[in-house]
This record gives sequence, structure tokens and C-alpha cells, in this order.
Amino acid sequence: MKVLVGLGNPGEEYAATRHNIGYLVAEEIVRRQGRPYQERKARSLVWRVNIGGQEALVARPTSSMNRCGASVAALLALADAGPEDLLVVCDDLYLEFGTIRLRARGGPGGHNGLLSVVEALGTQAFPRLRVGVGPVDPGVPHADFVLSPFPRQQRKLIPDVVRRSSDCAEVALSEGIASAMNRFNRTPAVGAGEDAG
Repeated sequence: MKVLVGLGNPGEEYAATRHNIGYLVAEEIVRRQGRPYQERKARSLVWRVNIGGQEALVARPTSSMNRCGASVAALLALADAGPEDLLVVCDDLYLEFGTIRLRARGGPGGHNGLLSVVEALGTQAFPRLRVGVGPVDPGVPHADFVLSPFPRQQRKLIPDVVRRSSDCAEVALSEGIASAMNRFNRTPAVGAGEDAG
């Protein structure tokens, strides 16, 4: 079984912030599945789905971003899955807004959620889909930037970013990371429509 975890911070005060783009992608995938039964397990909200014939858990940790690693480890245990079966979706302030990058493994890159997952799993060898929310405004501390809402001009583009990120995640789960990387890592400009390929 595959496990997709959208990272974010629980609570209404964080709902519209850049740091919660992973939550939005998880919610979009669940919406496409007709909103299956929601469970509270492994310190997360969990949905069981079938994507292209592949059974998967889609989850949103209910712990804070900085402590989500324990949730991810518990989710893998629940699914009887290993790190290679995981896909973590998170924001990335070093990528331009709307750019998506899928990788099979890698370091946390300054992202506290990824750092928590790496520490909990004891490995960096798990797939992650990073969704660009940058660039950081000059003079703004990184923590303040990611915990701020998207500006108005970006807000109207978020549905397209979430749609493309969800498409990428679904292909990664059903067809494999390599196939999804080939199709989606050449991301078009935000609002330009489907990736050609």
C-alpha cells in the first residue's frame, strides 16, 4: 500500500498559509475520490483510496509541522509500508510559486516538516513532492513568510497549482516516481495548463 502525506499545520489560523499547500493537495486527491470515509488514526486524518488500481492512504497529520515525523512513521506502520512507499507533499520557499518538483529522495532543505520526517524514519530515502511558494519577500524571515497567507494575485492561481500537484502525486502513486518525474518536473508557468508530456 502507498501512503501520501500532505504536510501542514492544523488549525484555522494556518489554513490559508503557504506552509499548508500540502494539506490542499491531500484534500484535492480526497475530493477526486468522492470524499471517502475519514478516520482519525496515526495522529492524522486518514482516507483509504484507490488511485489507478493502487491502494493508498491519503493523510493529513494533526500534529504541528515541526512534529509530523511521528505521524508519518505511524502511518507507514498502519499501512505496513516502507519509506519507499511514501510520498510527502510540502511547500518549498526556494522554488518559484507554482513550480513543482518530485524527487525520490533528498535532504530536508531547511524544511522543518521534512526534517521531522527524516529524523523519525532514520532515512532521507523517501519520495517527496515540493510545491513552490517562493520567492521569499526581501527582509522577511523565512518562518514568517511560510506562515503568511498567499497574496491576492496568487490566491486565484492556487486551484491550478493544486490540480497539477495532485495530478503529479496520483501518477507517482499509480505509475511510479520515475514516470511522474518525467511528466511533471518540467512544470509550465502557472496558469499555462497541462504539462505537455
